[in-house]
Amino acid sequence: MNIREAERKDWDLIWPIFNEVVKAGETYAYETETTKDQAEKIWLDAPRKTFVAEENGKIYGTYYIKTNQAGPGNHVCNCGYMVSSIARGRGLATTMCEHSQEMALKLGYKAMQFNFVASSNEGAVRLWNKLGFETVGRLPSAFNHPTKGYVDALVMFKWLAKT
Repeated sequence: MNIREAERKDWDLIWPIFNEVVKAGETYAYETETTKDQAEKIWLDAPRKTFVAEENGKIYGTYYIKTNQAGPGNHVCNCGYMVSSIARGRGLATTMCEHSQEMALKLGYKAMQFNFVASSNEGAVRLWNKLGFETVGRLPSAFNHPTKGYVDALVMFKWLAKT
């Protein structure tokens, strides 16, 4: 699997992944009816950089990296990851998260924070913990899961810079 920076022409291949993940309403706090144009602004325009994971010309995953807060907090980045359902279970989220940590350091960030991880997303929570992220905050009943109802949202953090 090759990870490279996304180009505008990749959007038509990223969109089905974005749409599938967001429409499910289980992991991201985006409207489930987010349009293709709205999604393009969220995923390609707003972040500092967006990446795709591809194999044989097909995109199976994507992630973005952006500054989490301005000013005194601009040394902390935020990332979001999406994997196509046909590629789940192949370690792609791990590969993209490891790549994003390397990219964060190259871009001058010192830490990474996930602001709103649905506690019901057990696979992601387990993976982020395995990759060294700590849960530093819990927002009670902050995420409205489509089948589980109100579940906690977690704030997860990892210091990346060498001390």
